[in-house]
Amino acid sequence: MTPHELAAVIRDWAPAAPAPKVAIVLGSGLSGLADAVADAARIAYADLPGFPRTGVSGHSGALVLGRLAGVPVAVMAGRAHYYESGRADVMEPAIATLKALGADTLILTNAAGSLDEAMPPGTPMLIADHIALGPNPLIGREGDARFVNMVDAWDPELRALAHARAKALDIPLGEGVYLWFTGPSFETPAEIRMARRLGADAVGMSTVPEAILARYHGLRLLGLSMITNLGAGMTGRPLSHEETKAEAARGADRFRTLLLAILADLAGPTGGA
Repeated sequence: MTPHELAAVIRDWAPAAPAPKVAIVLGSGLSGLADAVADAARIAYADLPGFPRTGVSGHSGALVLGRLAGVPVAVMAGRAHYYESGRADVMEPAIATLKALGADTLILTNAAGSLDEAMPPGTPMLIADHIALGPNPLIGREGDARFVNMVDAWDPELRALAHARAKALDIPLGEGVYLWFTGPSFETPAEIRMARRLGADAVGMSTVPEAILARYHGLRLLGLSMITNLGAGMTGRPLSHEETKAEAARGADRFRTLLLAILADLAGPTGGA
């Protein structure tokens, strides 16, 4: 089934839902934001051919259509990861379908480990750039479209908007480079030292393949990481997925407030929504 055919299925399933202008992928511990969608139509990924089968706790696996802060949205409550299938392009059908539904902007969120003590757990971090330590999701494509420009992939205007909203709300907002490790094992202290020398500010196991696919499909891109821990070896404590989910839940209110404020601006005449 092509993305346009799947988009038609979704429209038939939820005929009253507005065509989304903004798509949002929710990371570990952040799926509760989907409950805030007004006039929501909820469709399980299992009912959408090609959508990911999420096998990670904290990722509920549903597409939610409706409105957030007045903006028509498509919210993906959960994602699939490279480490679940060994496929970097596992999110391709979903992202292509979001574009076919009408979205022109994709907001990617995740839980991440900080490499900067000044950006502790509970801090949202704006993604300014990324480093990929895994395979490119466009491998095997044909034609010139696969040579995607990644300069300013994380939209500078959207990042400026996020900073303005955070300042107005008095929410501390970090900004930095996100480095993608494939997982599922957590990084070693040596790998964290390497990441810091490479110029990374946070690490995680998602987001970068989706960012490349988003730019391939011509979507504007904004990324927000919820810092849930400091990197391996920085505190002397072992890392765990339970800590990631717990810290994401504790910071979810601040994260939600910031994201809704950004969306509210996108609903205005200058936001394009």
